[in-house]
Amino acid sequence: MDSSVRERTPDRPSGRDESEGERLDRNLSELLQELRVALPGVQVLFAFLLAVPFQSRFAEITAFQEKTYFATLLCTAISAALLISPTAYHRLTFHLQQKRELVMLSNRLAIAGLGFLALAMTGAVMLITDVLFGVLATTVFGLAALAMFVALWGLLPLRRRLTLVRREGRRSA
Repeated sequence: MDSSVRERTPDRPSGRDESEGERLDRNLSELLQELRVALPGVQVLFAFLLAVPFQSRFAEITAFQEKTYFATLLCTAISAALLISPTAYHRLTFHLQQKRELVMLSNRLAIAGLGFLALAMTGAVMLITDVLFGVLATTVFGLAALAMFVALWGLLPLRRRLTLVRREGRRSA
């Protein structure tokens, strides 16, 4: 890893009695477990979206529904690509001593993949709500879904991270 990346991502002790190699192995294992949770959701949503155009009522959708459908399909495909990328990276760099880079890159890809998954799931909620209930309900439930993902997948962990960073900064001051 080049020194600029190393400077931006200082090693933090885990509080465990483990070597760097053991820590990287544990981090990779934890990341893979998290991806195993996210990927089935992406796959089910993608399968649903692939089947929708072949339904008889699909020809009757509005321009808004068509755009929402396509944006949701694209967000789902992007999410799948980002969440599966660590596997391809690992396979192509296997035996090249790239575990540190794999863990760092995979973490970023997973975060981006979850972001696109949140957008895709919000799009799916909007699409189905618009078909069933119309514009007002679509606006309310679409915003509620987006707010839920932002709060649970973004703000909650970032708040915890900032609290810990501030606490760590006070200790070292």
